[in-house]
Amino acid sequence: MCGIVGYTGRQEATPIILDGLKRLEYRGYDSAGICTLNNGHAETRRSEGKLINLENLLAKEPIAGAIGIGHTRWATHGRPSEINAHPHQAGPVVVVHNGIIENYLQLREELRAAHHTFKSETDTEVIAHLVEKKLRESGDFEKAVRQALGELRGAYAVCILCETEAGTMIAAKQGSPMVIGLGDEEFFVASDIPAILSHTREMIFMEDGEMAVFRNNKPAFSTVAGAPLTKNSRHIDWSPLMAEKGGYKHFMLKEIFEQPRAISDTIAGRLLEEEGDVYLESLSLPDGELKKVERICIIACGTSWHAGLVGKFLLEEHCRIPVEVDIASEFRYRNPVVNDRTLIILISQSGETADTLAAMREGKARGGKNVAICNVVDSSIAREADGVVYTHAGPEIGVASTKAFVTQLVALYLFTIKLGRTIGTIDKEKGQAMIASLVKVPALLEKTLELNHQVESVAKRYMNARDFLYLGRGINYPIALEGALKLKEISYIHAEGYPAGEMKHGPIALIDENMPVVILVPQNANYEKVASNMEEVIARGGRVIAVCSAGDREIAGKAEVTLEIPQDNDDLAPILLSVPLQLLAYHVAVLKGTDVDQPRNLAKSVTVE
Repeated sequence: MCGIVGYTGRQEATPIILDGLKRLEYRGYDSAGICTLNNGHAETRRSEGKLINLENLLAKEPIAGAIGIGHTRWATHGRPSEINAHPHQAGPVVVVHNGIIENYLQLREELRAAHHTFKSETDTEVIAHLVEKKLRESGDFEKAVRQALGELRGAYAVCILCETEAGTMIAAKQGSPMVIGLGDEEFFVASDIPAILSHTREMIFMEDGEMAVFRNNKPAFSTVAGAPLTKNSRHIDWSPLMAEKGGYKHFMLKEIFEQPRAISDTIAGRLLEEEGDVYLESLSLPDGELKKVERICIIACGTSWHAGLVGKFLLEEHCRIPVEVDIASEFRYRNPVVNDRTLIILISQSGETADTLAAMREGKARGGKNVAICNVVDSSIAREADGVVYTHAGPEIGVASTKAFVTQLVALYLFTIKLGRTIGTIDKEKGQAMIASLVKVPALLEKTLELNHQVESVAKRYMNARDFLYLGRGINYPIALEGALKLKEISYIHAEGYPAGEMKHGPIALIDENMPVVILVPQNANYEKVASNMEEVIARGGRVIAVCSAGDREIAGKAEVTLEIPQDNDDLAPILLSVPLQLLAYHVAVLKGTDVDQPRNLAKSVTVE
């Protein structure tokens, strides 16, 4: 869940690496560091805290060289500190690493017995010492790296330099993401595409167990074991500007306002409106396989899990197939029931979420077919899946997911239409109606975003509350969970989301005149039930913030505050309801002065268990 960047070429490495780390800071920001090789000497600068601290250090103590590696850290082994920051060096060997080495304690004791002295608390330093030990034994840097990596258990993406081979950089991956960028006699290594997109659009996506050796500005690809490989590049058409703030104060606010465009991009070219069907270009699974499905298991983490809960309502309603939604970190540890008639849907913004990837492999091993919903082309989950439904949100930099979430909801809606049309539960006319509703969503979302200034006023009113409760019912209760999660993530206010009918089973005891209760009460089949729940909150002094359908005077007359959204298709209401909750979390966080884009203890992509 850290970010790594490497560069070798004809330019000064430090500015390129520092720029890449800025674009990867969403992956971790406990500490950062850079090392370059200059005339065969490794020069390293490291700093605790955010990247600005490293930038200030480099301004005072610059380093030079046309080959270098950098790292921004989210702490796993060892507290955030300068001594635990990467890169780590042992003798002439310098390493940056993303992942977790599971057998590092055993290796560290073996190395200590061989008179190696450790300076940090990290698992990464073991890699540097192990390579250095193998180098002394063989005198061959590349061979030493292969041997050392062969002894590691766990996950890694590494970039390694050696003072005795000043023109060589080695990169390898196992279980952690890595992309190689191809330039004109220069090469880039990074954990994610945005880090190097301003320098090249030609990318090679590394697979587990693969290694790249850059020697004198020429690349050679192979397995870690040494078997030569031919790797083909892909052209990435994201604009570098898509990863910039574009005049907004924070990436999160920019990404909230990008949601109409993101949804338009996600549905573009996929709607067969006359046929009442959709075209999913990367789905790959033949209709015959879809027709065999008797059960669906949706697997995800965090916000993506909330999207999966909405997907359960959509798929069961329109496809009449039983669906269960699993938290990825629990799935493979409970002996799940999966067979060749089970379809597993994996949802991950990054396509690199370690628990989701492991759950997918577990399901495949038990015979299940799978479909991935993700935002990053050629990510690990996308590559291993039987089929993919890509969202087209573009890069999402804010740690708290917004546009990735709503495009996941759209992808699930598209897949529901595709599956329903394939198995016959959705006929042509119904498919046409569902598509007609979907086409309206970007414009309805633009209208919903006009609530921004009103939500900012609401945030000022409730920002000092200690606790929030979020309630919803039916297909909208997952949005209550998501709204509570957003507030917790970025404002650090305790918040809980519940199905509204569960309020009487415990949470009602918490309600008093100090408790803001956000209630999702659009005019749908559950309207009267949720309105009754709202009355129960009011009767106990709770301060109701109601998100309701435009023009609902009854709710407006009872709630302390109302936020009105356009009313249309009930299946798509979760998308519209998400926006005021995202804005509420954002404005509360800004008013409280927290770091909106990089909340404490969180990272964008959880690529370790």
